[in-house]
Amino acid sequence: MRRLEWKLLSELMKNSRRSDRDLAKAIGSSQPTVTRARNRLEKEGYIREYTVIPDFAKLGFQIMAFTFLSKGKELAPTELEKARKLVRKTLRETGASTIMVERGSGLGQDGVIISFHKDYAAYLRFRDDVSQGSYGISFKLASFLTGLSEDVHYKPLTFSTLTKVLLAQEEKEKKEKK
Repeated sequence: MRRLEWKLLSELMKNSRRSDRDLAKAIGSSQPTVTRARNRLEKEGYIREYTVIPDFAKLGFQIMAFTFLSKGKELAPTELEKARKLVRKTLRETGASTIMVERGSGLGQDGVIISFHKDYAAYLRFRDDVSQGSYGISFKLASFLTGLSEDVHYKPLTFSTLTKVLLAQEEKEKKEKK
């Protein structure tokens, strides 16, 4: 990506509601150039969607949960597909506000679910549903819970700070090429 596209993406991550004219002023470019660059970023998949990050506590959620899953044993491809279907079905049925489900590795775990819950009882129901082992596949779970109604937040969920990291990374790569 070119420097202009990095800047544009960073500005959009800070506030995706800004007009192309306002974005052009912020990154030192013309409005038509910004419009073309935004369209290119959308077409090439760098921008997947435009969204907001709400105050989840004001929406009635008290807990954000990072639930780590371990399948315990290596699964055959058919069992793995069954496990994926189980997780998708469970997440639809629990009513939990799940924002991410991904495979991965680390800490002896095989995947992670990030979800929001109205209260601890709702989280416990969610956890039990995920771990119950329907279809003969059981998951071991480990969780990290964050209270959303706390008065102190060290660095709340936002993408504004990520923009600084992206720009710094791009600048570093640019210097390394010289």
